[in-house]
Amino acid sequence: MNPLLTFLFGLLMLILFGWYFAAESQARKRTIGTALTILLVVFCIVSIYPPLDVKDASGKVLIPGKIHLGLDLQGGTAFTIRLDAPQGGALDKDAVNQAVEVIRKRVDAFGVSEPVITPEGEDRILVQIPGLDQAKIQAAREQLQKVAKLEFRLVLPGSEQLIREIDAGNKPIPPGFEIKEEKETTTGPDGKVTTEVAGRFLVRKTTDMSGEHVIRAHAFFTTQYGVSLTLDSVGADQFAQLTKIANEKNTQLAILLDGVVVCAPGVSQPGGIYGGNAEITGHFDETQARNLASELENPLRTPVHIEEERQASATLGSDSIKSGLYAGIAGLILVAVFMIAYYRTVGFIAIVALVINCVMVVGAMAMFNSVLTLPGIAGLILSLGIAIDANVLIYERLREELDAGKSLQPAVQASYGKAFSAIFDAHVTQFLTAAILFWLANGPVKGFALTLTIGIVSSMFSSLLITYTCFSWAFAMNALNKITMLHLIRSKAFDFVGNAKTFVFISTVLAALSIAVLVMRGDKNLGADFRGGDLLVLSSKQPLTPDEVRGALAGTGFANSTIQEERMTDRDLISIRSDYGSGDKIKAQLSQKLASAGLNFEKMDHVGPLMGQELAHKSAIALLLGLAGIFIYVSFRFETSFAVGSIVALAHDLIITLGIFALSGRELSLIMVGAILSIAGYSINDKIVVFDRIRSGLRDHHGGNTVAEIMNTSINETLSRTILTGGTALLTVLALYFFGGPVLNDFAFSFVIGIVVGTYSSIFIASPIVLWWARRGGGTSPYQQVKRPTQVAA
Repeated sequence: MNPLLTFLFGLLMLILFGWYFAAESQARKRTIGTALTILLVVFCIVSIYPPLDVKDASGKVLIPGKIHLGLDLQGGTAFTIRLDAPQGGALDKDAVNQAVEVIRKRVDAFGVSEPVITPEGEDRILVQIPGLDQAKIQAAREQLQKVAKLEFRLVLPGSEQLIREIDAGNKPIPPGFEIKEEKETTTGPDGKVTTEVAGRFLVRKTTDMSGEHVIRAHAFFTTQYGVSLTLDSVGADQFAQLTKIANEKNTQLAILLDGVVVCAPGVSQPGGIYGGNAEITGHFDETQARNLASELENPLRTPVHIEEERQASATLGSDSIKSGLYAGIAGLILVAVFMIAYYRTVGFIAIVALVINCVMVVGAMAMFNSVLTLPGIAGLILSLGIAIDANVLIYERLREELDAGKSLQPAVQASYGKAFSAIFDAHVTQFLTAAILFWLANGPVKGFALTLTIGIVSSMFSSLLITYTCFSWAFAMNALNKITMLHLIRSKAFDFVGNAKTFVFISTVLAALSIAVLVMRGDKNLGADFRGGDLLVLSSKQPLTPDEVRGALAGTGFANSTIQEERMTDRDLISIRSDYGSGDKIKAQLSQKLASAGLNFEKMDHVGPLMGQELAHKSAIALLLGLAGIFIYVSFRFETSFAVGSIVALAHDLIITLGIFALSGRELSLIMVGAILSIAGYSINDKIVVFDRIRSGLRDHHGGNTVAEIMNTSINETLSRTILTGGTALLTVLALYFFGGPVLNDFAFSFVIGIVVGTYSSIFIASPIVLWWARRGGGTSPYQQVKRPTQVAA
């Protein structure tokens, strides 16, 4: 979509938002809210269409899709390449950017469409090649790890005419010469990179001067753009002789990088160029001049190493899309059935907002040119649970207002006002964890974090503005006069704080056992993403069992690899986890021993030990920053004692979740980083709901009750909400667990445990910790908010 139109639309939305919140008339609010909703939905649908590429029968893309699929969904190969820094030095940003251009030319040689080549960090480059044929993967590895070869060769005089005669079959290629092409890369307005042949030259087969003599090259501008070239003393002498010959024969000097002509300038200096300095000028623009300078400086003279490689077949990608769709549809249906069954009429309003929320999330991804990955689908499904949670908070507040004797319309207005602080705080803490994850994550996990972040922002809009506008229209048209809801828990007399010691003891034992399990398993807790290693996923035309695969590997040293059977939509797969560097050998052995089974290698990952260590380090930092962000925000919005209670409860949730995860024999993968941080964000959501009610109870307290009694009352009053918000999220995660496929199975499993444990700690652990911390004088005390502190007893 045109960037100007997008900007103008965003400006219009901003004006309407301001007008909506400034409007005092309900009729005006209703009209503006409706206009905002319709405009956003239409804009998102236009942004999405067509979602995927429209192709003809031959597979040629006729209309490019608006949603870009990651390699795990469309199939392809991703390499993470590390550049060696010069001895005693360091790589600068320009050197990495120059390396990107060199690698781009190598990847373009494979003729693939829309490769992604981008810097990552200070010394790494991510290369994603969609649809790379299996036969070309080894060639790609070799090409990507080659040092760049820069050379200078003389062009045969009259080269252009001779090539025309050679193409016509009138003359052979002269001995000692060969035809080399000059290629030009352009980027279209849609971001697609295309490469075309810009010229052809007859050049000498042998190198006249190598690029190792180039000391530096930089772009400049006088009356036109050009490139200044500086050579060492040996190169200066050789260059002088070459340019002298080129000038005498009135020909050109071709500059080649990896066998492709970069440019072929003529020599304007009579008698040749001496002194080791030269200028290359021509019809360059700024970008072309800088690229030429980058290529001449040749940053890949030192070796590069592939630290990580991930392959996924197109078939596995198609299955992943199906699994994601099944999980999304199942989650939406489960949530819709529950909301309508439990909240009756108003449940329909929540579902309308939820569907619009989905459209907005996908539309925003299309507008931002986001890449949709399988973890991104998980983030989208998880955002359904987040969006419906806000509606549950509003509806439970609405129940309380109605029970207090208010009529329907004032009760709805009061419920939105009173639920806003809890919804806002919960969404901000979830946003913090998602933003930290996006900042530090790599690859597919970044896609998960982006989708989740967009979903959190969209959820605020859909749960507050859209549902409120629906209620406003219902009242205006006299379509809603009475509301009936089911009631989960009616009793509000349980002494949670008084029985806290029992629950804290149980939790302490479970946490200690979880830590013991994690310690005993040691490195076995970590998957290939963190300790380095190879992962193969294969399918077969004939039925195949893990024991048969293990038997085929007998005597090779790989029989002790972890071999498991997995289910993906309607297919059985087998995964093999082994030591780093063994994947290709295992693949060759199985292809030979099980040739009759019709093996197809759907996925192949290689993660180097150094890469794994850095991922583990980054994951730990992400977790610590997430917890620190939650602590600071809760301290700011509530009190230090509440922040301590939330962090202790979160640590409890994560330790027990990881302990049960380890006890099940599963391994921590990169996507689990997203799961752990998301569990932390979701768990604090529940706790903030309780804390918000405690804060309200302390603020409105007029004496006669202790802080412990106020806390008990608050926990009892929010008990239904706490269980219901956890339950609705659990529905979406269970759909992901049963339909999301093996890749997301560990993610969903951990989230199921995290929701259950987080809901438990929100009710039984967090608030008692707040009270105990305050009583011990460890922080700002909630006692201070009580108007008559002399009547407060311990």
